[in-house]
This record gives sequence, C-alpha cells and structure tokens, in this order.
Amino acid sequence: MTPTLRIAALCLFLAASPASRAQQAPPPADRVVLQVSDEDPKKWALALNNARNIQVDLGGKVEVEIVAYGPGIGMLKADALVANRVLDAMAGGIRVVACENTMTNQKIAKDDMIAGIGYVKAGVVAIMRRQQAGWAYIRP
Repeated sequence: MTPTLRIAALCLFLAASPASRAQQAPPPADRVVLQVSDEDPKKWALALNNARNIQVDLGGKVEVEIVAYGPGIGMLKADALVANRVLDAMAGGIRVVACENTMTNQKIAKDDMIAGIGYVKAGVVAIMRRQQAGWAYIRP
C-alpha cells in the first residue's frame, strides 16, 4: 500500500468513526411527559405551570406532552375551568392528549372535549411508551 493510499484510508476511517459522527449530530431534544390523573383544577394549573416553566427554562427546545386519564380527563372538557389555559398551552406548543379508555368508561365523546387535543388509546400505556423512549416523566 502506498503512503498516499494509507493516508486516504486513514482519513476515511476517521471520517466514519463514532466520535466524528457524534460531533456532527445535533444534540438530542429534551422531552418530558406529564401525567394528570386528578380532577383537581389546582393540579391542572400546576401541570400547566410546570410545562410552561420547562419550555422557558430550556429555551423552547423541548417536547412537552401532558397525558390525562382517569378523573383528570374532566379538565379536558370544553367547559372545564382550565379550558382556556389548556388552549393557551397548546398554542404554545405543548401537546395535550386524552385517554380514550377513560372517555369510553365515563361516556365522554370527543365532541365534549377541548378542540385540538390529541387522543391515545390508553393513557398509562402512552406514558409508559414515552418513558421507554427516554422521555422524562413528571407527575405534579
């Protein structure tokens, strides 16, 4: 192998090394999922405050999702005390999702809910999957 060929091979090896790929890759986004399973409007206010504070502290470079199930689902109804705050949070980039299992058990229709929220089949499974994918978990 000629010296020029050796240098070329070494350059290719270094370019493909994990260390060089790590330097070129963008840093992973912070991701957090918040659980709300309490009917208390104060808990919802706390969750919404936490979500917003996370966004502010991390400069908006974070994915935030609030998953509601059980008694907490009532706070996602269109006529809930915190409905306007939920809408504001969504407008600010926070995803809010409701558990369809809870909705079925409580006989709540999507038409009863705040417009624009998301839905998951099972809230606890959605939270579990987020944690398995490396999301931070918070229960205010």
